[in-house]
Amino acid sequence: MSSNGKTVAGEWIPGPLGMGTELVHASVSPDNETGAILTPVFLSTTFVQESVDKYLAKASQHYSRTSNPTVRAYEEKIAELEKAPGGAAVFGTGMAATTTVVCGLMKTVHSPLGMEFSFVDMTDIENIKKAIKPNTKMVFSETPTNPLLRLVDLEAVSALCREKGIVHVCDSTFATPVICRPMDFGVDITLQSTTKYYDGHNITTGGALACRTKELYQRMKFVQNMHGNIMSPFVAFIQMQTVKTLELRIQRQSETAMKICKFLEGHPKCSRVIYPGLKSHPQHELAKKLHRNNLYGGMLWFDVVGGHDSGTKLMNSIKRPWSLCAHLGPTESIITACAVMTHANMLPEDRLRLGIVDGFIRVSVGVEDADDLIRSLKDSLDQL
Repeated sequence: MSSNGKTVAGEWIPGPLGMGTELVHASVSPDNETGAILTPVFLSTTFVQESVDKYLAKASQHYSRTSNPTVRAYEEKIAELEKAPGGAAVFGTGMAATTTVVCGLMKTVHSPLGMEFSFVDMTDIENIKKAIKPNTKMVFSETPTNPLLRLVDLEAVSALCREKGIVHVCDSTFATPVICRPMDFGVDITLQSTTKYYDGHNITTGGALACRTKELYQRMKFVQNMHGNIMSPFVAFIQMQTVKTLELRIQRQSETAMKICKFLEGHPKCSRVIYPGLKSHPQHELAKKLHRNNLYGGMLWFDVVGGHDSGTKLMNSIKRPWSLCAHLGPTESIITACAVMTHANMLPEDRLRLGIVDGFIRVSVGVEDADDLIRSLKDSLDQL
């Protein structure tokens, strides 16, 4: 972001700004009339139009299902943060964003019959090449993946998609733009579940699509208007505040995650620790390529000796400040036994085939003191 314009608050320093400054100020200016430092919440369903011509030209807000001044300000901020020249759209949930991007890339919005999906391991691009068919329209990647923390070579996949005329969509929820900007590697649409790190405080749910081109952006906005799944103005207002500390939180969470990993690697009850920042991660070199600022995020997982029973015992004995629940990304540290919680509805053989073993423990590191988190983990692990 570079802003040299003069506002009621004065002129900006010339030149590009750092990530921390962008998170606070991108696409937000004090109100020229009142001087209010925050973008106000516009809780209005509809907006009076100056003329029919301006309405038809879409030169102003007209209906909050389509757009809203508060929501639009948040969309512009996300487009800045993700470096998405086409624009960004925000939604009520991450799944609403996912549904929209799938529908938006259909030939017509309401033609789900005949759609085909191929699920492949994207850590090997050859798998993607083999899965592409003449009717393939989209490659949907995720990096790092949930919950296995596998990485996808976004640059290689994007090059393949360009060659084949396919849209590449990447879910970058675990990374956030602080760690990785998928469009730097050729991705066409970046998806964020803003419920997670963008919010970061367990307050709201939301989703976002940041688009490389105006054409893709307009398709997403068309489907959003059809489905009526736009983010509420109040949620947009809240997330515009929480996102200001995103870099600070990610830095803290990344540092603490590394400390926890080092502890877990030395504990006899842990048979394996997976974190992109560890040299032992099978894709550590790719992590260094994809991830900015030597940051690797707040997500990690480890395997406890004793499988299902040990995982359950660990969950039942873990003490605060850990929280036992199915969520990720907030300021509070969360621990989850995936085999008996988030993925318990899967057939054991399917779960194991994916790599979610019986003793699989997923950790979302918060901003508490690392020593307190490690002390609690040690107490519970020592009891296994």
